[in-house]
Amino acid sequence: MLAPQLDLIPKPLHGLVEQHWQALADVLQSLAFTSGPLRAQEFARQLSCVLVGSDYVAEQLQASPGMLQGLLDQGDLVRDYPAEYYREQLAALLHAVSDEAALHRCLRQFRQREMVRIIWRDLTRQADMRRTTLELSWLADSCIDLTLEKLYQEACEKWGTPHSRPDAKGQTQPQRMVVLGMGKLGAFELNLSSDIDLIFSFGRNGTTQGGRRSLENQDFFIRLGQKLIQALDNITIDGFVFRVDMRLRPFGSAGPLACSFGALEAYYQDQGREWERYAMIKARVVAGDVEAGAELQMLLRPFVYRKYIDFSAFESLRDMKEMINREVRRKGLEQNIKLGSGGIREVEFIAQAFQLIRGGRDTRLQQRELLKILPLLTEFGMPQNAIEELQVAYIYLRNVEHAIQARADKQTQELPTEDADRLRLACSMGAADWGSFSAELELHRSHVRRHFADVIAPSKSTDAEVLEDVAEWLALWDDALEPEVALQYLAEQGFDDPAHSLQQLNDLRSSRTVATLQAVALERLRIVMPQLLMDVATVDNASETLARVLQLIQAVLRRSAYLVLLAENPAALRQLVRLCSGSAWFSDKLTRLPILLDELIDPRTLYAPPDKQALQRELQQHLVRIPQEDVEQQMEALRYFKNAHVLRVAASDITGALPLMKVSDYLTWTAESILEAVFDIAWRLLVEKHGVPQKASGELCDPDFVIVGYGKLGGIELSYGSDLDLVFLHDADPNLSTTGAKPVFNNVFFTRLGQRIIHILSTFTAGGLLYEVDMRLRPSGNAGLLVSPLKAFAEYQHKEAWTWEHQALSRARVVAGCPRLTQAFEQVRAEILSKPRDQAQLRQEVCDMRSKMRNHLGSKQASDDAQAVFNLKQDQGGIVDIEFLVQYCVLAHGGRYPQLLEFTDNIRILDAAEQAGLFSAADAESLRDAYKAYRSVGHRLSMQEQSSVIAASEMGDYRAAVSRIWTQVMEP
Repeated sequence: MLAPQLDLIPKPLHGLVEQHWQALADVLQSLAFTSGPLRAQEFARQLSCVLVGSDYVAEQLQASPGMLQGLLDQGDLVRDYPAEYYREQLAALLHAVSDEAALHRCLRQFRQREMVRIIWRDLTRQADMRRTTLELSWLADSCIDLTLEKLYQEACEKWGTPHSRPDAKGQTQPQRMVVLGMGKLGAFELNLSSDIDLIFSFGRNGTTQGGRRSLENQDFFIRLGQKLIQALDNITIDGFVFRVDMRLRPFGSAGPLACSFGALEAYYQDQGREWERYAMIKARVVAGDVEAGAELQMLLRPFVYRKYIDFSAFESLRDMKEMINREVRRKGLEQNIKLGSGGIREVEFIAQAFQLIRGGRDTRLQQRELLKILPLLTEFGMPQNAIEELQVAYIYLRNVEHAIQARADKQTQELPTEDADRLRLACSMGAADWGSFSAELELHRSHVRRHFADVIAPSKSTDAEVLEDVAEWLALWDDALEPEVALQYLAEQGFDDPAHSLQQLNDLRSSRTVATLQAVALERLRIVMPQLLMDVATVDNASETLARVLQLIQAVLRRSAYLVLLAENPAALRQLVRLCSGSAWFSDKLTRLPILLDELIDPRTLYAPPDKQALQRELQQHLVRIPQEDVEQQMEALRYFKNAHVLRVAASDITGALPLMKVSDYLTWTAESILEAVFDIAWRLLVEKHGVPQKASGELCDPDFVIVGYGKLGGIELSYGSDLDLVFLHDADPNLSTTGAKPVFNNVFFTRLGQRIIHILSTFTAGGLLYEVDMRLRPSGNAGLLVSPLKAFAEYQHKEAWTWEHQALSRARVVAGCPRLTQAFEQVRAEILSKPRDQAQLRQEVCDMRSKMRNHLGSKQASDDAQAVFNLKQDQGGIVDIEFLVQYCVLAHGGRYPQLLEFTDNIRILDAAEQAGLFSAADAESLRDAYKAYRSVGHRLSMQEQSSVIAASEMGDYRAAVSRIWTQVMEP
């Protein structure tokens, strides 16, 4: 005879277990343990544990005496179900159902058996929380979908099959219902006594065909929906299946029970509220037409996930939380582990805040399950320990929720108040008594409370002086000060041109754009402006900075989520002001691409540029999230990556966090990472269409193509607006073809490959263009082949190239493509650059080219000294003189000193020339110092959007030193 196992159960609960045991005596006496994995003693231990936690299970086992034996015989109490098991079992049962009453009875009895099994496994911890919620969701999916399928067939027999209206060809398409599961059901997170939040929809309006009477599609699907709700929700002698809540549909209880895709899309785009975005995060097609449901979710995605970083989510989540808090206080729900402080809802709000804010840009955040979202949040500034505490707390709270609900199958999250019930809950949670359980629960809730406050809670300043300053600036913005007072206040706060600054503020405030803003956007502007003006007042060029920043504000007024970003991130606002103060280029970049404002939030990334390997990994991570066939989205991702990193390096440049050479390194590495990715995309697209080209008969290219960077790219000296000087080379037999279904000759394939690379780089999209591409340095310039075989390139360089082309080759290096071909190119380059040359003739040709460039591109002679200027790059003693000196050394002496050929950047070639004795240490140092100084000034001017022309009186020592060395070397 089985007996209860009471040794691990608190003594005050022994009577409860024995009472249930006695009620089940007949059921237990008839049990047979001849088969199945669960032995009698272990069964008794598990049953004792379950009876402590669930009166519902005891009642169901007593009401259905054969249920327990069936669970034992099939081993269902000790095994996980496969994903389709619920559906298969229920489908077999429904096959014999012939009327509505039998359908209701079958569904409820199926649900009772499976709930007993799920609760048993949950309380005995054979299933962890995630397994319990997953199987509950599978159970709900199966009940909804199979019931809908049966009811749809019956409805079609009665009223006909819904069809769309005729299209242009007069054809109609049959329509089926799509059921969206919201909330926990949508995320596979259903709890033991959840209701199910549903939305009913269908593809297109029209009428039914083939029935005894015709109905409008909407009428048909409303009636079908009503039948589905009755089948699931009605309470009969057998109980219910799932409580159904339809209040999340458009217009809530006042809206139609089912509406078309078009009506849903129009509602959410025109009238959708912030809380509905929150609800739609977890939406999933749980029943009906899955293919059409995928189309519906694509239509609704722009409503949920914005393309930009949307910090307005914080406002709406705070409002929702405050509404919940009011309800908690009004109804006395402080002991509610879902809605109370530190409860389940606060963990959900943390995850969903990041999803709403960043999910449009990072598709990983578009997952539904909370425990898949939390680990990603370290990338967005949450500390790892915070995420670990939230994960542990969430699992613990959900287990407490299940233990509360398991007792009576009631939808509640309230902690019990009776001592016996408290002890039962503590025992189910593995605690010795209520006190130890309460202490552990409070620890987890305190973690949630703290992290929720850090993420969601509004930042409130208690500094009276700061509040007073905000009030003054707000009065200025609201035009509440007399003009004279406003001018005096601006002057006192450090604005160097208060009249111009006041006029700009007045112009913005009275602009048509501001006048037509919605109330919420106006309020956001009023929140940002005082802090913005306070920050601008701290910089030296306050009036100039204000003009720059107001251009950005003007650009984002109609996308006021950007204002929320600045309001929610005061540090980002300070960074914005600081960087716009230092650079007109920077402010212009942000004005054109305000999506980059997100990059200002985290100073850890803003002022800590990654190395090339990290850049490559980051770009790869961006691209791997995009479907390979979505080239347009890949192009946008490439552009965002480039713009974001150019912005970061500019921030480091402006603040002095990076020296000049590192700035160029970073910009060059960014370009190289992009070129590698662009090559991969273009190669894949061409191979998919034409197959792989053959290097030799039967030998496929791997890929035997390289992109050679010339000029600033080759010399690792890119600046912010640099174009890319490129040459494309391949090493395949031009007479062979590709291997695909649509083969083309190799030369055609590689030409199209080059064209596709240029297209991806230079096409202007919403994100701008990646780079201007200059292909004129290829053999024969614009008249030559777009992509040359390496052999032809070598022959051209040996036999036809001009001296200036060999000068350009000294700065050339492979930046993307085949490693084997890279080595072959480097060998060709070394051969060309080390060729013996007549030094007198070489000097003359280099000088002639330099003179031609200076006459064409240098500054013109001024009429008086006061107007004389110096072009940093082209005038005598400038950058190009240094570059030509270096290139001359490479061509004249590369054969004797191979170290001159090792690098392509001017500084390291100068180092090599000094080591070879071609320059004295003093002269080499003079050239290096001048080169760095010129480029530094050029960078600074470009950041202020000024030309690289300065007064002739400036940098005279550098000019004199370079001119002296030029004369000494080139005009001996």
